Amino acid sequence: MNNPKVLICDCDHKDVDSEKKVFGQAGVDFRWLHCKNEQEVIDSCQGAVVFLNQYAPMNEKVFKGVPSLKLIVRYGVGVDNVDVPAATRCGVQVCNVPDYGTYEVADHALALMLALVRKICMINSYTKEVDWDYKKTVPVHRNAARTVGVVGVGRIGRAFADRVHALGCRVIGYDSEYGNKDRSFPDYMEFMPLEQLLEQSDVVSLHCALTAESKDIIGEKELRRMKPESYLINVARGGLIDEQALDKALGEHWIAGAGLDVVKNESLGRENPLFRHPNLIITPHMAWYSEESAEELNRKCAEEAVRFLRGETLHYPVNHLDQ
Repeated sequence: MNNPKVLICDCDHKDVDSEKKVFGQAGVDFRWLHCKNEQEVIDSCQGAVVFLNQYAPMNEKVFKGVPSLKLIVRYGVGVDNVDVPAATRCGVQVCNVPDYGTYEVADHALALMLALVRKICMINSYTKEVDWDYKKTVPVHRNAARTVGVVGVGRIGRAFADRVHALGCRVIGYDSEYGNKDRSFPDYMEFMPLEQLLEQSDVVSLHCALTAESKDIIGEKELRRMKPESYLINVARGGLIDEQALDKALGEHWIAGAGLDVVKNESLGRENPLFRHPNLIITPHMAWYSEESAEELNRKCAEEAVRFLRGETLHYPVNHLDQ
């Protein structure tokens, strides 16, 4: 069976109805596959020009093994599973969808923050299982009296900052591109070095991309800089935090607690030491999700593929190929 030009080489969503609608309106044939590794991609995807990709590794072996490939559109913001420099060398355009689910992820970070600061999970369990006694939450502080540090002020970081600013919090920021004339940042935020932000913040929320420079940006040294009553939130990428250091910080109470939606190796097994901490709230990489954001992601992936096939300007290029 000959493959069409467009293949969804891997996708764990419940259906591809949104993609089917977009491709149908454009007169583009496609197939939905479930490849798990490079060899399955190479064996199953010969002749394809466009991949829609979620988890399967996209690297030089794949690019050389499927020489017809010209475009990868990744489901999501990150492109951690795509070797972008190798794609560029091999003439493969890489795109993502950076502007879906922005509100959902910002809302989730806010929800984690409020649950931690107000001690919702702890007192819920105590009230159901032990007694009716608000004093078990003491101390809880007013949000408007708190300082929130935002690490990475892109689309999602900005949306989260707007939300906590609306609560009356003092909002401070760190962004590696602060000062870049091509970027804009909120006027209400004070920007400072990361070390200073960690020392001043009652809540630190991570919203930066995972790069070689940002890997383990929060390690033992950084956690020791934080206040003992402060909280750490990560809805961005698991690799931003040294999880062994976080385990130690939670157990020895260097910080008051943490809220995680992402970890380095998903999914976590029940034996993971992070699960033993009552001052940790953890969710299964769901911050991006709502019915609306899921539809938006699938639709925008397919629309980007159609733009490429038509020779139109792409909306979300990650790399830039020599013309």
